[in-house]
Amino acid sequence: MLTHRKADERGHADHGWLNSYHTFSFAGYVDPNERGFSDLLVINDDRVEAGKGFGTHPHRDMEIFSWVLNGELEHQDTLGNGAVIRPGDLQLMSAGTGVAHSEYNPSSRNGVHFLQVWITPNRIGQPPRYQQEYFSPEKRRGRLQLILSPEGEAPALAIRQDVRVYAGLFDGSEQATLTLAPHRYAYVHVARGRITLNGLALGEGDGVRVREEQVLSLENGHNAEVLVFDLRPNELPGM
Repeated sequence: MLTHRKADERGHADHGWLNSYHTFSFAGYVDPNERGFSDLLVINDDRVEAGKGFGTHPHRDMEIFSWVLNGELEHQDTLGNGAVIRPGDLQLMSAGTGVAHSEYNPSSRNGVHFLQVWITPNRIGQPPRYQQEYFSPEKRRGRLQLILSPEGEAPALAIRQDVRVYAGLFDGSEQATLTLAPHRYAYVHVARGRITLNGLALGEGDGVRVREEQVLSLENGHNAEVLVFDLRPNELPGM
Protein backbone atom coordinates (compact mmCIF):
# COMPACT_ATOMS: atom_id res chain seq x y z
CA MET A 1 0.00 0.00 0.00
CA LEU A 2 1.33 3.41 -0.99
CA THR A 3 0.15 6.53 0.86
CA HIS A 4 1.07 9.64 -1.11
CA ARG A 5 1.79 12.93 0.68
CA LYS A 6 2.12 15.72 -1.85
CA ALA A 7 4.70 18.47 -1.48
CA ASP A 8 2.06 21.20 -1.07
CA GLU A 9 0.50 19.32 1.85
CA ARG A 10 3.62 19.76 3.99
CA GLY A 11 3.99 22.34 6.71
CA HIS A 12 5.69 25.58 5.67
CA ALA A 13 7.61 28.25 7.56
CA ASP A 14 9.14 31.33 5.92
CA HIS A 15 11.47 33.21 8.26
CA GLY A 16 13.01 35.37 5.55
CA TRP A 17 16.54 33.98 5.83
CA LEU A 18 15.10 30.44 6.12
CA ASN A 19 12.41 28.92 3.91
CA SER A 20 11.49 25.50 5.29
CA TYR A 21 9.03 22.74 4.42
CA HIS A 22 8.19 20.12 7.05
CA THR A 23 7.13 16.62 6.01
CA PHE A 24 6.21 15.85 9.63
CA SER A 25 5.20 18.00 12.60
CA PHE A 26 8.05 20.29 13.61
CA ALA A 27 8.36 23.49 15.70
CA GLY A 28 5.29 25.65 14.99
CA TYR A 29 3.82 23.19 12.51
CA VAL A 30 1.70 20.62 14.32
CA ASP A 31 -0.44 18.07 12.50
CA PRO A 32 -1.71 15.17 14.64
CA ASN A 33 -1.82 12.99 11.51
CA GLU A 34 1.80 13.72 10.61
CA ARG A 35 3.92 12.92 13.65
CA GLY A 36 6.51 10.82 11.86
CA PHE A 37 6.58 7.30 10.48
CA SER A 38 8.24 4.30 12.07
CA ASP A 39 11.55 5.66 13.45
CA LEU A 40 11.55 8.60 11.01
CA LEU A 41 10.66 11.73 12.98
CA VAL A 42 11.68 14.74 10.86
CA ILE A 43 12.34 15.56 7.21
CA ASN A 44 12.93 19.29 6.86
CA ASP A 45 13.50 20.71 3.38
CA ASP A 46 15.49 23.89 4.14
CA ARG A 47 16.71 26.79 2.01
CA VAL A 48 19.02 29.23 3.79
CA GLU A 49 20.08 32.60 2.42
CA ALA A 50 23.73 33.53 1.89
CA GLY A 51 25.59 34.26 5.13
CA LYS A 52 22.74 33.06 7.36
CA GLY A 53 22.17 29.97 9.45
CA PHE A 54 21.29 28.25 12.70
CA GLY A 55 23.23 29.41 15.76
CA THR A 56 24.61 26.97 18.31
CA HIS A 57 21.82 24.86 19.80
CA PRO A 58 21.72 21.53 21.67
CA HIS A 59 20.38 18.04 20.86
CA ARG A 60 20.35 14.75 22.71
CA ASP A 61 19.30 11.16 21.98
CA MET A 62 18.64 11.70 18.28
CA GLU A 63 20.25 10.53 15.03
CA ILE A 64 20.46 13.62 12.78
CA PHE A 65 21.74 13.69 9.23
CA SER A 66 22.13 16.50 6.72
CA TRP A 67 22.09 16.00 2.94
CA VAL A 68 22.96 19.00 0.76
CA LEU A 69 21.16 19.34 -2.58
CA ASN A 70 22.70 22.61 -3.72
CA GLY A 71 25.27 25.01 -2.25
CA GLU A 72 27.34 24.56 0.91
CA LEU A 73 26.60 24.09 4.61
CA GLU A 74 29.16 24.74 7.36
CA HIS A 75 28.97 22.64 10.52
CA GLN A 76 30.60 23.26 13.92
CA ASP A 77 29.92 21.31 17.11
CA THR A 78 31.01 20.99 20.72
CA LEU A 79 32.76 17.69 19.93
CA GLY A 80 35.35 19.73 18.04
CA ASN A 81 34.14 18.85 14.56
CA GLY A 82 34.05 21.40 11.78
CA ALA A 83 33.33 20.85 8.10
CA VAL A 84 31.74 22.36 5.02
CA ILE A 85 29.45 19.82 3.37
CA ARG A 86 28.46 19.94 -0.28
CA PRO A 87 26.21 17.87 -2.58
CA GLY A 88 27.07 14.20 -2.12
CA ASP A 89 28.40 14.68 1.42
CA LEU A 90 26.47 12.82 4.10
CA GLN A 91 26.88 14.16 7.62
CA LEU A 92 25.55 12.13 10.55
CA MET A 93 25.51 13.43 14.10
CA SER A 94 24.51 10.99 16.83
CA ALA A 95 23.55 13.36 19.62
CA GLY A 96 23.59 10.71 22.38
CA THR A 97 24.05 12.20 25.86
CA GLY A 98 24.22 15.68 24.37
CA VAL A 99 25.93 17.84 21.78
CA ALA A 100 25.49 21.40 20.56
CA HIS A 101 26.09 22.47 16.96
CA SER A 102 25.65 25.31 14.50
CA GLU A 103 24.91 25.21 10.77
CA TYR A 104 25.61 28.17 8.50
CA ASN A 105 25.65 28.99 4.85
CA PRO A 106 29.26 30.17 4.39
CA SER A 107 28.63 31.72 0.97
CA SER A 108 28.35 35.49 0.66
CA ARG A 109 26.33 35.21 -2.56
CA ASN A 110 24.56 31.86 -2.96
CA GLY A 111 21.83 30.11 -1.02
CA VAL A 112 22.04 26.54 0.26
CA HIS A 113 19.33 23.91 -0.14
CA PHE A 114 19.52 20.85 2.10
CA LEU A 115 17.52 18.19 3.90
CA GLN A 116 17.82 17.64 7.62
CA VAL A 117 16.47 14.30 8.83
CA TRP A 118 15.92 13.09 12.39
CA ILE A 119 15.66 9.40 13.27
CA THR A 120 14.97 8.15 16.79
CA PRO A 121 17.80 5.96 18.16
CA ASN A 122 17.41 2.42 19.44
CA ARG A 123 19.43 3.23 22.56
CA ILE A 124 19.53 6.37 24.67
CA GLY A 125 22.35 7.72 26.79
CA GLN A 126 25.09 6.72 24.32
CA PRO A 127 28.25 8.78 23.74
CA PRO A 128 27.77 11.41 21.04
CA ARG A 129 29.63 10.91 17.77
CA TYR A 130 30.10 12.48 14.33
CA GLN A 131 30.54 10.80 10.94
CA GLN A 132 30.87 12.07 7.39
CA GLU A 133 31.21 10.40 3.97
CA TYR A 134 31.13 11.51 0.33
CA PHE A 135 28.93 9.65 -2.15
CA SER A 136 29.79 10.69 -5.69
CA PRO A 137 27.09 11.08 -8.37
CA GLU A 138 28.58 8.03 -10.10
CA LYS A 139 27.80 5.89 -7.02
CA ARG A 140 24.17 7.05 -7.05
CA ARG A 141 23.45 7.34 -10.77
CA GLY A 142 20.69 4.95 -11.87
CA ARG A 143 20.81 2.96 -8.63
CA LEU A 144 20.01 3.07 -4.94
CA GLN A 145 23.25 3.50 -3.01
CA LEU A 146 23.16 2.47 0.65
CA ILE A 147 24.30 5.49 2.70
CA LEU A 148 23.18 4.59 6.26
CA SER A 149 22.75 1.24 8.00
CA PRO A 150 22.94 -0.26 11.51
CA GLU A 151 26.12 -2.13 10.60
CA GLY A 152 27.74 0.80 8.81
CA GLU A 153 29.22 -1.41 6.11
CA ALA A 154 31.50 0.80 3.99
CA PRO A 155 30.84 3.19 2.47
CA ALA A 156 27.59 3.52 4.46
CA LEU A 157 27.72 5.27 7.82
CA ALA A 158 26.58 3.51 11.01
CA ILE A 159 23.30 4.68 12.50
CA ARG A 160 21.94 3.68 15.92
CA GLN A 161 18.65 2.28 14.65
CA ASP A 162 17.27 -0.58 12.56
CA VAL A 163 16.95 1.62 9.47
CA ARG A 164 18.67 1.65 6.09
CA VAL A 165 18.76 4.74 3.92
CA TYR A 166 19.44 4.74 0.19
CA ALA A 167 20.15 7.63 -2.18
CA GLY A 168 19.65 7.59 -5.94
CA LEU A 169 19.79 9.81 -9.03
CA PHE A 170 17.51 9.01 -11.96
CA ASP A 171 16.96 10.49 -15.38
CA GLY A 172 15.51 9.12 -18.60
CA SER A 173 15.67 5.32 -18.85
CA GLU A 174 17.53 4.85 -15.54
CA GLN A 175 15.68 2.66 -13.08
CA ALA A 176 16.24 0.71 -9.89
CA THR A 177 14.45 -1.85 -7.75
CA LEU A 178 14.69 -2.37 -3.99
CA THR A 179 13.39 -5.55 -2.36
CA LEU A 180 12.35 -5.15 1.26
CA ALA A 181 12.44 -7.93 3.83
CA PRO A 182 8.99 -9.30 4.78
CA HIS A 183 6.85 -7.01 6.94
CA ARG A 184 9.16 -3.99 6.58
CA TYR A 185 7.89 -0.45 6.03
CA ALA A 186 9.53 2.16 3.82
CA TYR A 187 9.37 5.87 3.16
CA VAL A 188 10.30 7.45 -0.17
CA HIS A 189 11.14 11.15 -0.40
CA VAL A 190 11.67 12.93 -3.72
CA ALA A 191 14.30 15.56 -2.97
CA ARG A 192 14.06 17.07 -6.45
CA GLY A 193 12.78 16.36 -9.93
CA ARG A 194 10.09 13.84 -10.86
CA ILE A 195 9.92 10.05 -10.80
CA THR A 196 7.51 7.11 -10.75
CA LEU A 197 7.32 4.70 -7.79
CA ASN A 198 5.45 1.43 -8.50
CA GLY A 199 3.42 3.26 -11.13
CA LEU A 200 2.69 6.29 -8.90
CA ALA A 201 3.89 9.60 -10.36
CA LEU A 202 5.76 11.74 -7.82
CA GLY A 203 7.02 15.31 -7.92
CA GLU A 204 9.66 17.28 -6.05
CA GLY A 205 8.99 17.33 -2.31
CA ASP A 206 6.50 14.46 -2.44
CA GLY A 207 6.71 11.60 0.02
CA VAL A 208 5.20 8.12 0.19
CA ARG A 209 4.52 5.85 3.14
CA VAL A 210 5.00 2.24 2.05
CA ARG A 211 3.27 -0.64 3.81
CA GLU A 212 2.66 -4.24 2.70
CA GLU A 213 4.91 -3.93 -0.36
CA GLN A 214 8.07 -5.94 -0.85
CA VAL A 215 9.35 -4.51 -4.11
CA LEU A 216 9.92 -0.80 -4.80
CA SER A 217 10.48 0.13 -8.44
CA LEU A 218 11.74 3.59 -9.41
CA GLU A 219 11.66 4.65 -13.06
CA ASN A 220 10.79 7.48 -15.47
CA GLY A 221 13.00 9.95 -13.63
CA HIS A 222 13.33 13.55 -14.73
CA ASN A 223 16.41 15.01 -13.01
CA ALA A 224 15.28 13.13 -9.90
CA GLU A 225 17.08 12.75 -6.60
CA VAL A 226 15.49 10.30 -4.19
CA LEU A 227 15.98 9.08 -0.63
CA VAL A 228 14.50 5.72 0.38
CA PHE A 229 14.16 4.70 4.04
CA ASP A 230 13.85 0.97 4.87
CA LEU A 231 12.09 0.99 8.26
CA ARG A 232 10.72 -1.16 11.05
CA PRO A 233 6.95 -1.81 10.82
CA ASN A 234 5.99 0.82 13.38
CA GLU A 235 3.44 3.56 12.75
CA LEU A 236 5.00 6.24 14.94
CA PRO A 237 8.51 6.97 16.22
CA GLY A 238 9.42 5.92 19.70
CA MET A 239 12.51 5.15 21.73
